Amino acid sequence: MRKACRYMVLVALTVVGLPAVASAATVTGVKAEVKPIPGFPETGDFLGAGAEVEIEGKLEGNELPGGLPLQTRRLVVYFPAGTKIDPTGFPTCTAAKLEIAGPEGCPKKSRIADGTVGVADQIGQGEATRETGALEVYAAPGDGVVAYANAAAPISAQIVIPAHWETAPAPYGPKLTFEIPLVDSVPGALPVSGTELHIVAGAAIRKGGKTYYYGRIPAKCPKGGFPGKGEVTLEGGQNIITEIKVPCPKRSLAKHHK
Repeated sequence: MRKACRYMVLVALTVVGLPAVASAATVTGVKAEVKPIPGFPETGDFLGAGAEVEIEGKLEGNELPGGLPLQTRRLVVYFPAGTKIDPTGFPTCTAAKLEIAGPEGCPKKSRIADGTVGVADQIGQGEATRETGALEVYAAPGDGVVAYANAAAPISAQIVIPAHWETAPAPYGPKLTFEIPLVDSVPGALPVSGTELHIVAGAAIRKGGKTYYYGRIPAKCPKGGFPGKGEVTLEGGQNIITEIKVPCPKRSLAKHHK
């Protein structure tokens, strides 16, 4: 249930919609901590290694009634060149299985991230109704992933979000695109808005005497740090682009074991 690396802080920044251009939306409380994957000693903040990252942040805006931000409709995350994404060895789950049976329909070892997501909606008069739901992400067939967010009450919202990997031009490598549907809560209310994210992302499994990592940090880091980029498209078409640089790890995986 783990994966990631230091540069994956960009996931937190982009998923919650950190604006790089003028926007009514703002982000607060963004935090990211990189740690070794428990039970896998050759992981951590080292060049070429797998790692676990814990990310959290909040999205605030007042474009909608109740002081809520616009709904996020698309998220594209760009990882640095040299990032290794390899689903070999991992079982998979599909959007269809999640829609029919929820997470219980997926193999346990197909889960590559989990956490919580905040959702909100204006139901009736007064302040917006806010809720925290569960978030799980699974490896999917065809080198894709699929996310499942479940807010049960008082806002009943279950969201299945497929995503696919592609290769972006340099200085980036893999990019992951999520197409996020509008989700209604109760009749007469607007679709729900995402407001918070807390996620632990990472994956490593042992199978047939071999260890598999879903993703690895690049073996080399360019001067100035790893480049990352996120694109968030909001309802109505506004596109928010965020570019970041994440500091290089101080050691490589080989030096870590000397």
